[in-house]
Amino acid sequence: MSSTGSAPLFIGLMSGTSTDGVDAVLAEFPSTRSPRLLGDASLPMPAALRKEFLALNSPGRDELARGARAGNELAQLYAQACRQLIDEAGITPADVRAIGAHGQTVRHDPGAGFSIQINAPALLAELTGIDVVADFRSRDIAAGGQGAPLVPAFHQAVFQSDQPRAVLNLGGIANITVLEPGQALRGFDTGPANVLLDLWCHEHTGALFDADGRWAASGRTHEGLLAALYDSEPWFTQPPPKSTGRDLFNRTWLEKRLEPFQNAGLAKEDVQATLQSLTALSIQKAVAQHAPATREVLACGGGALNGGLMNELEERLGRPVRPTSELGVPVQSVEALAFAWLAYAHVKGIAAGLPSVTGARAPRVLGARYPA
Repeated sequence: MSSTGSAPLFIGLMSGTSTDGVDAVLAEFPSTRSPRLLGDASLPMPAALRKEFLALNSPGRDELARGARAGNELAQLYAQACRQLIDEAGITPADVRAIGAHGQTVRHDPGAGFSIQINAPALLAELTGIDVVADFRSRDIAAGGQGAPLVPAFHQAVFQSDQPRAVLNLGGIANITVLEPGQALRGFDTGPANVLLDLWCHEHTGALFDADGRWAASGRTHEGLLAALYDSEPWFTQPPPKSTGRDLFNRTWLEKRLEPFQNAGLAKEDVQATLQSLTALSIQKAVAQHAPATREVLACGGGALNGGLMNELEERLGRPVRPTSELGVPVQSVEALAFAWLAYAHVKGIAAGLPSVTGARAPRVLGARYPA
C-alpha cells in the first residue's frame, strides 16, 4: 500500500522483552487524524542472537564487546525489516522521514539512573539511508523519571475514548495505560506478562511460548503457589510510577518461590497455569487499585493472541477485554507503531515523556537522532 503523500512517513521497530523477533511498521501521521498503518513485517530473532540477549541480562565475561557485537547484528536485522517494508510499499528510503528503533533492553534500573538498550542506531542509519531516532528512555530518567512505560502518550493519541478505558500491553512485561476523560494520563508496569510463561514453557516443552495457552489449560492453578508468587514480591504493591523487567522477574526469582512447593506434587503444566494466573491476578489488582473506573480493556502484544490468558483476564477483571485489532490496529503491531510515533514526536518536538506516567520532573522530548 502506498502513501497518500499528504503526511510524513515513519518506520517503527520493536524487539521486546520476549526477544522472539522484530516487529516493524510503516506508518504516516496526518496532523488531524490517527496514524495510518501502511505496512507491517515481522522477522524471527535468530536463535544465537536471542540466546546472547538473554545472557546479557546478567553480568558476564566480556559483556561490553559482546553487547556491541549483538547491537550490530540487531541493526542488520532491523535494516532487513526496513527494506522489506519499503519494497512492499513501493516507496524509496527518501520517502521515510525517520525510523524509531528502541533496541533490546537488557538492564533497567531507573532508581540507579540508567536503562540499557543494546542497539546500533548509527549503523542502522548507514544501512538504510534514513534518519534514526533511538535512546528513548535516558532523557526521562535524567529528569528523575522511570523512563518507562514509553507508550502511554501514543496510546492516548490513538485509543482515547469518551469512556474510561485502559490499554494493556502484554509483552514480556505487562504495562497499562489508563485513559480517563478529563484526567491526567497515567501508565505503569503491572508485572510479568509472558516473561515467566515463556521461560517455563521453553524449559519444559522446548516451545518458545505456550501457543494460545493450551499447555496452561491442561493444568490447574495452584492457589497456594499463586498467593506465594504474588504476596512474596513487594514490587507488586508499590504505587505508580513504576517499571520493571527481567532484572527482577527472571529464573532466579521463580526458582526461589517454587522451592517451598517442591514436594507439593505440582505437575509442570500446573505451574504454567499458575504463572498465567499470576499475570492475570497482578493486572486485576492493578486495575482495581489504580483504574477502578475502567469500562473496557484493549489488549495488545503477543499475550493478546493467547486465548487462555485473554479469557482469564476477562473473568478476573469483570470487564470486556478486546484485542486492539478490533479497532484496526493489529495486536502485534501496536508497539512498533508506538515507536514510529515516538520518532514522529521527536521530530516534531512533542513531549512523550510525561510526569504523570514516569514521575519525571517535567515533560521531556524523548530520543536522540542519528542523521542518515
